[in-house]
Amino acid sequence: MTARHVLGGEPESRDDVKHDDEDSAPPPLSTAESALLRTYFVNGLSLAPAGANVIMQLSRLEVGHGIADSTVTSGSLHRHPIKRTRTTLGYIMIALFGTPDERRALRHEVNRQHGHVRSSRDDDVPYDAFDPELQLWVAACMYRGVSDSIEVLFGHLDDSIMDAIYSRSSRFATTLQVPPSMWPVDRVAFTAYWSEAERKVLMDDKTRAYLYDLASLRFLPAPFSRLFGPAHRFITAGFLPPRFRHELGLGWSERDERNFRRFTSALRFINERLPRPVREFPWNLVLRDTRRRLANGRPFV
Repeated sequence: MTARHVLGGEPESRDDVKHDDEDSAPPPLSTAESALLRTYFVNGLSLAPAGANVIMQLSRLEVGHGIADSTVTSGSLHRHPIKRTRTTLGYIMIALFGTPDERRALRHEVNRQHGHVRSSRDDDVPYDAFDPELQLWVAACMYRGVSDSIEVLFGHLDDSIMDAIYSRSSRFATTLQVPPSMWPVDRVAFTAYWSEAERKVLMDDKTRAYLYDLASLRFLPAPFSRLFGPAHRFITAGFLPPRFRHELGLGWSERDERNFRRFTSALRFINERLPRPVREFPWNLVLRDTRRRLANGRPFV
């Protein structure tokens, strides 16, 4: 999450804010378990719900205003769409599969950026990138994106597998500033959290316009947004839960639903037939690149 770069204050003093999540983190996975989870997490076609997931994260006014008002250009999707995509995917891969040292280095990089991210007195909506409640919301949306893509690509999985996926997804939160105790203890608890948190979803004219442009790919050069924007907006609307779709002002008919189901069936058909290296692209490439950056001390964000 990026937002306005506020001059003054003490951003550097918050650079190394951390918590002792390693002691409470899920136990290390065996090679077989890690390979099994990688099968479900690492699929290039799982990026289909990505636009919807970003919109979900920004559907809280505090988060949405932070992004829409941002003057921090280094991570701006509109100015640097490729870099922004790389850093987001890199965060996901290191959070899920990184070593403790890699995760600490990633948290340091994220903290360095988040130290500049908070509202000023003149802003209509207060926000702070170190707010663990907002970070929990962002991480919860990321988990919802994972579970949605898994359902599309693999159908219903055994509860034991889904429990392992949920447990691993806690790293989306704890690699930020969320203490492990804040992550709902199991999937039943998460459902209760989500039901309550979803009530806080709200857009105003500013965030609605910003997110509609995102759904329409208007951050891309005009020829690309005109060519691919309508299809991306349709796919995004299909993956959005009704509450989010309504806030964004996107209509959805029975015909839309039938066409969307055909689309997701095609995704599953293709995914089942792709060779593994192709199926894992671009996640496999992003993981190698991010690990090189962290190992060499190069800026990640």
